[in-house]
Amino acid sequence: MSQFKIYGGKKLQGTIEPQGAKNEALQVLCAVLLTSEPVTIHNLPDIVDVNRLIDLLASLGVKVTRHSPHSYTFQADAVDIDYLYSDDFRRKGAALRGSVMIVGPLLTRFGKGYIPKPGGDKIGRRRLDTHFDGFLKLGATLRGNPGENFYGVESNGRLRGTYMLLDEASVTGTANIIMAAVLAEGTTTIYHAACEPYIQQLCRMLNSMGARIEGIGSNLLTIHGVEALQGTTHTCLPDMIEVGSFIGLAAITGSEITIANAGVEHLGQIPTVFRRLGIQLQINGDDIHVPAHEQYEIDTFMDGSIMTISDAPWPGFTPDLLSIVLVTATQARGSVLIHQKMFESRLFFVDKLIDMGAQIILCDPHRATVIGLDRRQPLRPATMSSPDIRAGVSLLIAALSADGVSTIHNIEQIDRGYQNIEHRLRQLGAEIERIG
Repeated sequence: MSQFKIYGGKKLQGTIEPQGAKNEALQVLCAVLLTSEPVTIHNLPDIVDVNRLIDLLASLGVKVTRHSPHSYTFQADAVDIDYLYSDDFRRKGAALRGSVMIVGPLLTRFGKGYIPKPGGDKIGRRRLDTHFDGFLKLGATLRGNPGENFYGVESNGRLRGTYMLLDEASVTGTANIIMAAVLAEGTTTIYHAACEPYIQQLCRMLNSMGARIEGIGSNLLTIHGVEALQGTTHTCLPDMIEVGSFIGLAAITGSEITIANAGVEHLGQIPTVFRRLGIQLQINGDDIHVPAHEQYEIDTFMDGSIMTISDAPWPGFTPDLLSIVLVTATQARGSVLIHQKMFESRLFFVDKLIDMGAQIILCDPHRATVIGLDRRQPLRPATMSSPDIRAGVSLLIAALSADGVSTIHNIEQIDRGYQNIEHRLRQLGAEIERIG
């Protein structure tokens, strides 16, 4: 397995541009199954999870034309539904959590959709009930054997629009139900829908294909079913998680970094949360400049009580950046309580930061208190293993700030979400090498 060797404690400088949004890419790639016409997608990130999904689509019979590592055209005019019953499908589908979002498009267009229990980060329970409850409300019938970790839905004829109140604002669940509903008969109303920028982008793409979706950007979506969709061209947003990662990297290493083409209007609470850590951001058009910080001080609430940063469904703060915020806070002045509400295993990587000298109290699986070191002492180098995508990058950021040589194993997790990260960081002056 590959590993990173990082020579930390060095200040970085320069300009870096975020990749296309991973979470959006996984959704819009599944949407190509909704039409027999060509769909071109630009600004796709060249990462493991996206490439696995493209390979899965090709195995399903989708024609894939690669124009560049970031631009593809797809045409799903000869989908092989029988492939869903193959061992190859079970293997490829299980390797990628985003593969669950092929079920909605396949169900509504071909009358059946199957998926093995998908993989992904081991960050806690990530149930699929919201997806399948939505399909059943649209008139589908559950098939398969959950005991074999193979799930499926089928329909006799066209799905039927209905009202539904989601039990949770699941991003992938909302995306899956939207894609199933666009070709259903009648009107579907989805309340408590996720409304992240990724969902907004998916809805805009579907509307450009001929769908009729109202309420984009809100948690109440109204979808008027249409008979068929046509082709389109779509461009993915910059990845907001990369933007936040680079802000945290600049602050903790005392570096001056400009994040170009950051998609500022789609960042929501992200700049505000980093400013609460005392990080000064200069926004120039669509660029974010992070000046070198000798110190940064965590804010408090108005009554002087300790700052709490927690995740919430959009427009709340994204859970994917809590690990980055936690690492960044280790060298701040002051204290902060990090409250990870959505996933009960996502904070377990803090033991590695504690080994590096960070002052962190893990209160329970969901909460950790960080007492900032105020740069009185740098983090110590360490040998670590990446447990998931976001924790892996957080440990990489910690290693870049540590004074000495660190090693990170299992970097395949990082590759799932960050494209060519070592090459891009070396352009900022980082000393990092991939081994193996």
